[in-house]
Amino acid sequence: MSTARKSTAPPITHVFADDGRIPNNTLPFVLYRGAIDLAGSPDPEHVIEETFTANGWRGLWRNGVYPYVHYHSMIHETMGIARGRAKIRFGGENGRDIDVVSGDVVILPAGTGHQRLWQSYDLVVIGAYPPSGKYNLCRGSKADYAKALVAIPKVPRPASDPVFGPKGPLIALWRT
Repeated sequence: MSTARKSTAPPITHVFADDGRIPNNTLPFVLYRGAIDLAGSPDPEHVIEETFTANGWRGLWRNGVYPYVHYHSMIHETMGIARGRAKIRFGGENGRDIDVVSGDVVILPAGTGHQRLWQSYDLVVIGAYPPSGKYNLCRGSKADYAKALVAIPKVPRPASDPVFGPKGPLIALWRT
């Protein structure tokens, strides 16, 4: 289990509407501000990776966020900001522009559009996925959209919150 100190701040949630191009999801997008205390860590990437892995989220990657709108229709995704800051539009064109900084974690239910609008030079994002589901990349085409409407309701909910584990806020927020 990760030894990183975790925030007790309540999660911030948003439900984004289907805009006919980006399906989004009826499950809420979740933002944990300052979720993982990275102060003084020489390797914040490892701290986030250890936290996600300890809570059953896999398929780790280190990168940024694509500068074009996209979504995943067959899997949920979490992203933790290890270094830097960025402005990301979540929910597609009619969504919400959100500034994220080191220590913040977002959880995107399948179908949630996301696009980087701006980033600091030092941005490093750690991403992960629950063990159930299959990674795919959709860019908002009519063909992607039609398939997504069928796939999204079939994506299983994760058994564990990527930051707080099996009893974390995500489990209650995404309860059927």
